[in-house]
Amino acid sequence: MNTTEVQSLKARLHGRTMCAVIWCVTGPIAAAERALEPARRLGPPAFTMLGAMPFGALQTMHDALMPPGLQWYWKGDFVRELNEQAIAEHVRYGSALPTPLSTMHLYPIDGAANRVDRHATAFSFRDARWSMVMAEIDPDPAKVPQITRWAKDYWSALHPYSMGAAYVNFMMEEGTPRVRATYRDNFDRLTAIKAKYDPANLFRVNQNIEPLTGGSGSRPAAP
Repeated sequence: MNTTEVQSLKARLHGRTMCAVIWCVTGPIAAAERALEPARRLGPPAFTMLGAMPFGALQTMHDALMPPGLQWYWKGDFVRELNEQAIAEHVRYGSALPTPLSTMHLYPIDGAANRVDRHATAFSFRDARWSMVMAEIDPDPAKVPQITRWAKDYWSALHPYSMGAAYVNFMMEEGTPRVRATYRDNFDRLTAIKAKYDPANLFRVNQNIEPLTGGSGSRPAAP
């Protein structure tokens, strides 16, 4: 995409609410073209920018859009199917985002992730089809209450159609019950491992798994 095309794109689309699909196909270009052919038949997009690039470039291509220092509030869930009612709620909330940077992402969980037994690693929701996250974002600290409320309302509208738990990187101050739900029956194994390798709960600045103590209770988090 040359400079003239970029300027034309900005003039037509800047400030509009859009739905973006980001594809990543690893392998030969010909294989990527075959994989993307069904998507091309869905209809003409507002614009496309497809081509070979280093994986690092893909990982950093949106960094300029989301610089450090922004105010964020996240809420997420795992989803097995997107039924008509859930899609209608996404359209309702997605069409009226509270700030220009606010967004909702759906990450597919498929391929290799589905071919590993859910008890083989800590990650339990290998039977989910999507990992959903509402990310409400703005540079102004005064808008934190607004974006937080919007994320919670959006999430509440979609939560009944979810699997009841979320990817831990998409969670905020949601507490032990949500962390336990995320790991399902792997959670007790993780508390035992934590007791063995980190009994003082040094590594706790995350969605914390407290170390098991006495075989029945959990150790309080360190101050």
